[in-house]
Amino acid sequence: MKDDTDFSGKRVLVVGGSSGIGNGIAHGFRERGARVHVWGTRADAGDYGPADGSDLSGLGYDCVDVGDPDAIEAAPAPASFDGGLDVLILCQGTVIYRRGEFERAGWDRVMAVNLDSLMHCARKFRAALSDSSGSIVIVSSVSGLKANIGNPAYAASKAGAISLTKTLGQAFAADGIRVNGLAPGLVDTKLTKVTTQNPARLEGALANIPQQRLGTPADMAGTAIFLASPLASYVTGQTIVVDGGLML
Repeated sequence: MKDDTDFSGKRVLVVGGSSGIGNGIAHGFRERGARVHVWGTRADAGDYGPADGSDLSGLGYDCVDVGDPDAIEAAPAPASFDGGLDVLILCQGTVIYRRGEFERAGWDRVMAVNLDSLMHCARKFRAALSDSSGSIVIVSSVSGLKANIGNPAYAASKAGAISLTKTLGQAFAADGIRVNGLAPGLVDTKLTKVTTQNPARLEGALANIPQQRLGTPADMAGTAIFLASPLASYVTGQTIVVDGGLML
């Protein structure tokens, strides 16, 4: 029987795949036979480790600061992909706490990484994905669906990512490219340690999640794999909420 989640021989680039959700997604595709390359922010793959929620074994790596449009433009295509690409996962993200996003520098940096770079990356790889009838998966957040009192740029950028998923889904369909997204709830990564490592905050957060647990990068990988697979061949411009019921 054919396995529609078999990505053997497929070329997958995970932007933001050096740690956390992106790293989980990268390994999800690798375990299903894909050749996977990731972009991260540190100079070398050896600069990451388990403490960062990182495992770069079996993955290609390039350092690309996606907050800089010129860096995206100059970034080389993964050498092992021979100029082609089948799946582009856009999982880059940053957040600034202590009300830093209310200041210009904080706002600009978060928007550049979390929203602007999505468009720059999608444009960069549009031709390659069209050649392969490939797909894009944009990772946003449930914060894009509600208010986030302490992080206006994070919430606004994620709302923008959800909207961009719809627009690119429509715009790129004629090129044979499917664009979809997933919106994680509370996942235990380095970006959420302000909650997950604070017992009182964690207890309160879990009380609002019907499944009574945090999400994992592997949970997010399952949805990304579905969206990039033939199982979702008639799904375009949609963002799936993956939150254990938090937004209910």
